[in-house]
Amino acid sequence: MAVLASVAMLATQASAQDANYPNRPVHIIVCVPAGGGVDTVTRFIAEKLEKRLGQPVVVENRSGAGGNIGAEVVFKSDPDGYTLLASQPAPITVNPLLYKGISFDPTKFEPVAIMTIIPNVLLVREDFPAKTAQEFMAYAKANPGKINYASQGIGTTSHLTAALLEHLAGIKLQHVPYKGTAPALTDLISGHVDMMFSELASAKKFSDAGRARILAVATKQRLPQLPNVPTFEELGVKGFESITWNAISAPPKTPRAIVAKLNEAIEDVLASPEAKEHFAKINAQPASGSPAQATAFIEKETKTWGGVIKQAGIQPH
Repeated sequence: MAVLASVAMLATQASAQDANYPNRPVHIIVCVPAGGGVDTVTRFIAEKLEKRLGQPVVVENRSGAGGNIGAEVVFKSDPDGYTLLASQPAPITVNPLLYKGISFDPTKFEPVAIMTIIPNVLLVREDFPAKTAQEFMAYAKANPGKINYASQGIGTTSHLTAALLEHLAGIKLQHVPYKGTAPALTDLISGHVDMMFSELASAKKFSDAGRARILAVATKQRLPQLPNVPTFEELGVKGFESITWNAISAPPKTPRAIVAKLNEAIEDVLASPEAKEHFAKINAQPASGSPAQATAFIEKETKTWGGVIKQAGIQPH
């Protein structure tokens, strides 16, 4: 009886803590360097969350190893809702397939919310010989292995998107991995590499400035921002789709009540006119949905890109 009473008391205390959450600052670990896409999105949302949660929301960058360093910090943190992870897809989806000796299990995180979804587009250097998407596909098929493409690194969305295109279109490209988006785009606009799959937010700035060209979009339908740019579906590459997204996750075993409260607050931010206006300016789409929907979305993305990794024969390093 004493043991049962003790268990009941602990459960009551835990419930009270959940109800009082948060009563101190919340820390969000961003697993990319400051200034990157995830960082920019997270800092905007964190500022708005402070009012809704009634506590400071502190953003801290812990980058490195494809996001694994920051993810590991959060994975091993107390599951009390005071340390959260802001990430791009890889750390919470496919990194176990890409890195040896990874020290956390992405499937054990508690997904809180998908913050934004950003379309990916095919960006080529300004003087690339193919001037249209149709010409690009013809050129790629006629010149196997001669087109080189930049990526943010092995296993990143830009790398896997190109690998998916190779598989679905029956073409061969040459991979040139970089350490991040900035150096990859720098070499692209300098003419050192031919192409890159890039987030619309970054690509459109260079396209509008005449320093690179967007030839196609990796979405099911044409984008309102680029009404004259075709999809790969229109080019005959069926099933080709790629997006970049940013998520908030909590450590394993974080109580559902805390996850739900965080989700509600983030959803409220994303639904605000201010957020919609802000993200429209950077060509990102505010996401929405419950923790269960976020979980299902992440599981689907993991299955899709895990399949691409295996199909392309990408080995862990």
